Amino acid sequence: MRLAAPAERGRANDALMRLLADTLGVERASVRLVAGATSRDKVVEVDGMTLAEVERLLSLRPRKGKG
Repeated sequence: MRLAAPAERGRANDALMRLLADTLGVERASVRLVAGATSRDKVVEVDGMTLAEVERLLSLRPRKGKG
C-alpha cells in the first residue's frame, strides 16, 4: 500500500492503520502495528480476523494507478 501521509511522528503508521481498518470493515482499535514502526515493512494484527480473511479482503481492494 502507498500512503500520502508523511513518515514523521507516526503519521504514516496512523494513516495505514486507519486505511486497513476501513478496508477490512473493523474499528480502528482492532488494528495494531506490532512490528516495523520505523520500517517500510510492517507487521499488523487485526482482532477477530484470520490471516486468510485479511488477505482475501485486501485482494478485493481496487489498486489505484494499476490496470
